[in-house]
Amino acid sequence: MTVTILITRPDPAATRFADQVTACLGDKVATLCAPLMRIEYGGALPDIGGDEVLIFTSLHGVAGFCRLTARRDFTCYAVGDATAEAANRAGLRAISAGGDAGALLARIAADGARGPFLHLRGEYVAADIAAALRDQGHEARQAVVYEQVDASLNDQALALLAGEAPVIVPLMSPRSAQVFFAEAQGAVAPILVAAISSNAADAVPPGKTKVVEIAQTPDARGVLNVLCNLVKRLEGGNPAQ
Repeated sequence: MTVTILITRPDPAATRFADQVTACLGDKVATLCAPLMRIEYGGALPDIGGDEVLIFTSLHGVAGFCRLTARRDFTCYAVGDATAEAANRAGLRAISAGGDAGALLARIAADGARGPFLHLRGEYVAADIAAALRDQGHEARQAVVYEQVDASLNDQALALLAGEAPVIVPLMSPRSAQVFFAEAQGAVAPILVAAISSNAADAVPPGKTKVVEIAQTPDARGVLNVLCNLVKRLEGGNPAQ
């Protein structure tokens, strides 16, 4: 029985992640991309001087900012290594927190960064970074530079979920979990979730999955490690072990 990994990230991230899955697991699994969101860039930047410290919590935030201004003379904090690498490639000076929103706030505090801060974000976020910084006494603003527009599962994904073979679903945010399970209400197939964080796992409705496993690190590599573990368990006949 073939195990399929159903990837619901927006493109082109979905295709990149599918390639990573194939590189790690080869022909042990099949992959199916069925993006449940599309990214629409837009919005506007507030007036910014030269002393702002930018904050990015996604690759899309970096891309959205760079579409709105040619300025690159900023230091920025990035939630993880991939986002920091994207910011550095764009010409910004990036510092990676190497984790999640909590790690990002902790790194800012440990560095003694004073701001003012500007969080470049999507319409939906898992944590209100600017509000948390203001609670700590900092000047912090935010700008929405992209929207995550919901999409429906494609016919292939619906057919997959109507079958009997197990389906592994990587979930990269609480919102992706909410959108997926709203779309997959009639699923029959056993669903195993690889959640990027405890917040994403908490958004999974009770009783809808065979197992939910949380990545040890909140990034693509951490989720890939969970996928490998889940595939091994399925091969051993005990996915819930």
